[in-house]
Amino acid sequence: MRRITADVAVDVTMYCRDLDGHRYELDTVLGYSRSDAFAVTMTFGDVEPLVTWTFGRDLLMRGITHPTGEGDVRICPSLDDDGTAIVQIELCSPDGHLLLEVRTDEVTAFIGRTVDVCPPGVEAEHLDVDQMITQLLSI
Repeated sequence: MRRITADVAVDVTMYCRDLDGHRYELDTVLGYSRSDAFAVTMTFGDVEPLVTWTFGRDLLMRGITHPTGEGDVRICPSLDDDGTAIVQIELCSPDGHLLLEVRTDEVTAFIGRTVDVCPPGVEAEHLDVDQMITQLLSI
């Protein structure tokens, strides 16, 4: 796995299914940085260049227990073939569609670590507005 710069970075194994239903492992790093306190990242480590998806931490938190999300990222709780609690994460882009599965306990542990770094409700205190403006202007 490559090193990801974040306040919290957790290696997890996600699973995806192809159109024939075959299940494949996908090494992933879940990341969280106080500097982007409203977001989490998923970086897939088996591809070059690295592919990173960024979406709301609150979306992931809600998706552990309730179906949530619209558009590019949808998350819902489920059970795998063995009855183990999992979280399904559906990613959609103009380039394709991917349905991921990850154990709920791994996501819950990751979320717990992010809450230790920045409790929900205080994310705005960590925003660097000047940095955000600089990033927007550089696009």
